[in-house]
Amino acid sequence: QVRLVESGGGAVEPGESLRLSCAASGFTFRSADMSWYRQAPGKERELVATVTSIRNTTIYADSVSGRFTISRDNAKNTVYLQMNRLKPEDTAVYFCKTRYIFRGLVEFWGQGTQVTVSS
Repeated sequence: QVRLVESGGGAVEPGESLRLSCAASGFTFRSADMSWYRQAPGKERELVATVTSIRNTTIYADSVSGRFTISRDNAKNTVYLQMNRLKPEDTAVYFCKTRYIFRGLVEFWGQGTQVTVSS
């Protein structure tokens, strides 16, 4: 079955970096669009970044553009989120999501990983 496992979260100070990973299985990874979302306490889940299956096009939220980089390794079935110059407002649970077509549209979420930015 479809499985997404995030890792790499943790607690860091403002200005530091983290790299999140999302290991995927149970579907054809290279044919799927992959995204990172985040949800801060008391707020709605929001899109952080997406990398498409076609031409690896990337899309970023304005709040992270220039600081975060999404990438994918189709050989490892893994998507990454490199987060640089982290700010306290980046504190949230970060979720990996896949979106692909298989007998219709399929969307699936990982369980999330906590990122805390605090001095």
